[in-house]
Amino acid sequence: MGGKGAAVSVAAAPTALIADDEPALRAELERLLADTWPELNIAASVGDGAAALDAIRRSTPDIAFLDIRMPPPSGLEVARRVGAGIAVVFVTAYDTHAVEAFERAAVDYLLKPVDGPRLQETVSRLRRWLASGRRGGPDPRTLESLIRRLADAPAHLHWLRVGQGERVELVAVGDVCFFRSDRKYTAAVTRDREHLVRMSITALAARLDPERFWRIHRGGIVNVAAIGAARRDLRGRYRLTLKDRPEVLRVSAAYGHLFRRM
Repeated sequence: MGGKGAAVSVAAAPTALIADDEPALRAELERLLADTWPELNIAASVGDGAAALDAIRRSTPDIAFLDIRMPPPSGLEVARRVGAGIAVVFVTAYDTHAVEAFERAAVDYLLKPVDGPRLQETVSRLRRWLASGRRGGPDPRTLESLIRRLADAPAHLHWLRVGQGERVELVAVGDVCFFRSDRKYTAAVTRDREHLVRMSITALAARLDPERFWRIHRGGIVNVAAIGAARRDLRGRYRLTLKDRPEVLRVSAAYGHLFRRM
C-alpha cells in the first residue's frame, strides 16, 4: 500500500495535429473536435505538409488529421513519413478514391465538409486505437498506391466556400444546378438558394469535372444531372429546362454540339 507521498499516475490527455490549407476548415474541425472530444489537445494547426512534418517532429502528437491535397508534401506523403506511432485520419473532398484504400492506409477518413455525427464515429475509432496500445499504422503499400493515383488524378472541385466575412458555408458542388456569371463573381444556384462564389466562371470551369458540368455560354455552366430536357428553337439553338429550378437556360451556338450527343 502506498503512503501519503505515493505518486498518482495520471494519463496524459491525447494530442492532435490538424493540417489543411484552408484556415476556415481547420478552425471548423477544431471547433467540432472541441465539442466531440473536449479532452483532446490540439498541439498544432498548420496549412501545408512541410509545416505538418515540422510540427510532428517538435510535438509528436498522438493523432494527425491530414488534408489529402495541400501544399507539398501531400497528406498521403506526410502519412508515409510519420510511422506507426501516430494515428492518421485523412480529411478529403476527393471521395472518388476507394473507401477500402483509406481504411487500409489510416485509422479513419473524413469527407469535407466534416459533420458532427461522422466525426463522432472517427473519435470512437481513435479512442479504441489509443486504448489498444496503438496497434496498426499506415499501410506503406496502400499509401504508395494512393500517392501514385493522386498524382494522376485531376483535382476537380467537390465543394465550394461561400459566404462573406467570418461566416463561411460549404456547398457540395453536386448540389449546384447551374453557375451564372455575375461580373467578377459567380452565382452558384442550388435547388433552393443562390450563393455567391468569389471565383470567376472561367476559373470555375477549369476546376469542375467536365463530365458532370458543361459550359453552355460565356456566362453559364450547367450541371448535366440537373437538366430536365434540352429543346431546339426555330433557330436551331438549345434551351434547357431544369428538374428542380424554374429557369430556362440558353445554350450558345458554340456549345450546341454537347446536346446533339445526348
